[in-house]
Amino acid sequence: MRRMFHENGLSIVLFAAFLLALTGQYFTGWQEYNEDQREHGQPTVSATEYFGEGHFIEAVFENWESEFLQMGAYVYLTVWLFQKGSSESKKPGVTERVDIILPESLQKDETPSLVRKGGLALKLYQNSLTLALLSLFFVSFWLHAFGGAKVYNEEQAEHGSLEQVSVVQYVGGSRFWFESLQNWQSEFFSIGVMVVLSIWLRQKGSPESKPVDAPHSETGTN
Repeated sequence: MRRMFHENGLSIVLFAAFLLALTGQYFTGWQEYNEDQREHGQPTVSATEYFGEGHFIEAVFENWESEFLQMGAYVYLTVWLFQKGSSESKKPGVTERVDIILPESLQKDETPSLVRKGGLALKLYQNSLTLALLSLFFVSFWLHAFGGAKVYNEEQAEHGSLEQVSVVQYVGGSRFWFESLQNWQSEFFSIGVMVVLSIWLRQKGSPESKPVDAPHSETGTN
């Protein structure tokens, strides 16, 4: 157990924090939703029923959407774009280990089997991280729209309007894009700040930082 945590502690702690935060969001969101229902003379829902409410679905996936977009875009942009002095960037004008695939004779025994297959399998695998993150973005994007449309339609019904919108119609409205873009801008801003601050600031022991004694102009973590 100790060895497992030592080797996987980062992901274990991050996913544990995620589950705790999501659970907290769920139950506080359930209470907030029921309070709003009472204020409008509408029936409340049980904790189990709240799982299917647009109020919860929209809130969760509106945030996931922006996170996966940010990470997917960032992973791909770092292939082509550089920031001199940043630990988050490759060195400009230098071919690094991540830019090449070793010939089969130099590959290790543990090299993933998809690399050895070559062809389309290799083409997909060498872009699999970006593809996975952007796929999660598109799933979250749709679920955000689905949850948002449910909330919008419930609000319309509460105000005595018979107008209802489909998910596609909701995506075409300004409300959906206001919800999305307010998160997108913060995600791109935060990762941009990280890229720039890592030029001058350090965190000893973190692979996200350059060595403490590294010159500001040094690019990358090595």
